[in-house]
Amino acid sequence: MYVPKHFAADDETIHELLVNHGAADLVTMTPDGLVATMLPFVYDSSRHALLGHLARNNDQWQRPVIGEALVIMRGPDAYITPQWYASKREHGRVVPTWNYVTAHVYGTLTVHDDPAWVEDLVRRLAQHHEAGRPEPWSVDDAPERYFTGQLRAIVGIELAISRIEAKVKLSQNRPAADIDGVVEGLRADGDEVTAAAVAVHRPGQ
Repeated sequence: MYVPKHFAADDETIHELLVNHGAADLVTMTPDGLVATMLPFVYDSSRHALLGHLARNNDQWQRPVIGEALVIMRGPDAYITPQWYASKREHGRVVPTWNYVTAHVYGTLTVHDDPAWVEDLVRRLAQHHEAGRPEPWSVDDAPERYFTGQLRAIVGIELAISRIEAKVKLSQNRPAADIDGVVEGLRADGDEVTAAAVAVHRPGQ
C-alpha cells in the first residue's frame, strides 16, 4: 500500500480499526487465481488474530492458499468536493479526492472445521455487534436445534497476523481552513462519522 508519511496510521488507530471495523474482505491467492469473500471478523488481541467464518458451500476455505492471506478492513470514507475548500475560493487550484481509513492485514490462514470453535466465534461476533443495543440478541434466543443446524453450515477461519499496512487519509495534507471546510461539509451532508474522524486526525490534535 502506498502510504505517504502524513497519512500513516499510529498504533492506536490501527487497534481501533481492528476492534471496531465493519465487515472486511478476505482475499487469498489460490492455484486458480485470486478469491475474495466479504465477511465479519472479530479481533482476538491475545492471539493477535482475526477470527471469522465462511459458508461451508463457499469453497474458498478448501482451496490451498499460496503465500499469505489478506484481509482488507475499512473505516470511515467519503467523497470530498473542492467546493468545501477555502483554497478553491482563493486560487482554484484544487481537485476532488476521497477520504478514507483502511488497513491491509496479512497473515497465515487456518481453517477450523470444529463445531465448538465455531460456536464460540459466533457467540463472540454476536456479543460484539449486539453490544449497546437496547435489547441485544443472544445466540440462546434461537432454538437450540436450529442454531446447531446453522453451525453445521459454516466453517471457522483464523488469520494469524504477521503484518499490517494501514492508511488514514483524512485531509491532513490540506491547510487548516480547508480542513474546517471538509468537516463542515461532511456534517452538512449528514456524515458525522467521517467528519469526526477528520477532526480527530487533523494535524496538531
